[in-house]
Amino acid sequence: MLVLTIGCQPAPRVDLEAATSMGDAIGLPDAVQFRKLGADDVPLDEPVAAGQLTLAMAMQRSVLTDPSLQAALARVRMAVADADQARLLPNPVLFVVVRWGAGSPQVEASFVQDFMQALQIPRRSSAADNRLRSAAADAVTVALDVAAEVQQRYAAAQAASALVPALRARMQVVERMATIADDRLSAGEAGAGDVATLGAQRVSLQVDIDTAVLAEREARIRLARAIGEPSSMADWTLDPWTPPAVDLQPEGAWVKVALSKRPEIQAIAWKLAALGDDKALAHLLPWDEDDALLPLPNPWEPASAGVDFQKEDGSAIGPSFATPVPIFDMGQARRARVTAEVQAARHDLVNASRQVIEEVRTAYQTLLASAANQRRIRGQLIPLQERRRSIADAAYRVGESDVTTLFLAEHDLQMAQAQVIAVELQASNARVRLQRAVGGAAAERSLTGAVTAVPAMLSDTVQISTLEKVQP
Repeated sequence: MLVLTIGCQPAPRVDLEAATSMGDAIGLPDAVQFRKLGADDVPLDEPVAAGQLTLAMAMQRSVLTDPSLQAALARVRMAVADADQARLLPNPVLFVVVRWGAGSPQVEASFVQDFMQALQIPRRSSAADNRLRSAAADAVTVALDVAAEVQQRYAAAQAASALVPALRARMQVVERMATIADDRLSAGEAGAGDVATLGAQRVSLQVDIDTAVLAEREARIRLARAIGEPSSMADWTLDPWTPPAVDLQPEGAWVKVALSKRPEIQAIAWKLAALGDDKALAHLLPWDEDDALLPLPNPWEPASAGVDFQKEDGSAIGPSFATPVPIFDMGQARRARVTAEVQAARHDLVNASRQVIEEVRTAYQTLLASAANQRRIRGQLIPLQERRRSIADAAYRVGESDVTTLFLAEHDLQMAQAQVIAVELQASNARVRLQRAVGGAAAERSLTGAVTAVPAMLSDTVQISTLEKVQP
């Protein structure tokens, strides 16, 4: 009765939960919708987003149109189908043999049902459900990667767009300096060296401008691909470039939340649970090598029972039973493989946990250092360089210094202004990586309240010495 009850129950709709978890993880208000494509339906370009393209719009378009994310959702649906299949009773087999010879035809019929596989439905369906949840966690991982990628590409396009005007403003200053140098040369107050120096500076700055324009164009093309319109002109108006806000909880809080929220860790944990079901199926009794009882082979697969019918001179009918005789294959190879898979998954879990800690800490430290450098450059370096250029400009205008001093002051100011944009972009990317490392926007929001405790299964696996505590 239990087997029939489980066989009639559908698999959990984890594909719907995964779609909702994707939206929550990356901060979208709605679940990610699965898109079905026909055989000839290959949408290379989505409808173009004309005019303003905000970061929120870019995030939404990227998540809703990214093919790798849609493929991950399709794999979740494949796992749902596998879970449904695991709940189905095996089809009975009908054998019919008819022999002709002297006298009446001889008829033999057998109706056989694999009862051992039917008895394993609870374990098989449990393993399929656990693999389904692992596939759902993998899909959330893909969503986090997609969201992080579009955020970084959007920030790169913003930073490149902010750098070009700054360089063009510097060009205007250099051109005014060159005009003054020409006038002073005509009046005999300056030498030809000043004019040549400023001319070289103007050419060098024009090269920098062209390079920055190209970098902006490349960043916009990459962003266009990320939001599903790789062939568009990518001439949207982006949000103004603003430095990322830095208001962080202690590093340890981020690590704890990451260990409990990262889908990569959850996927391996579900895989371990599925391997536990596989390991139980590999034995006649659900005990493993760590228990007091020795592992017993499973000689009953495939074992079947049924009804045989024979008609010769008369009719005869009776039950039948068939089972393999465990002489050569005692099931030891299958049990050894499952045991090795369990060990591999346990070490994969430790490796993933360590990598999560590394990613959180490196992103955290990079963000702190970048924010400190950003404040230092904007609050100290740029004001000092502007003052230095003003003094050098005033001295050059009255003839108290040559153009070299002014050139160096202008060059250093230009470098400081470009440097602050680069540092702010580094901070922005570190902010994105930190959010990705902790498990997405939903996991980051949990830091504003009480920090989520690490589940027992995951906390036991952080240390190599406690690997055996994770029992699948």
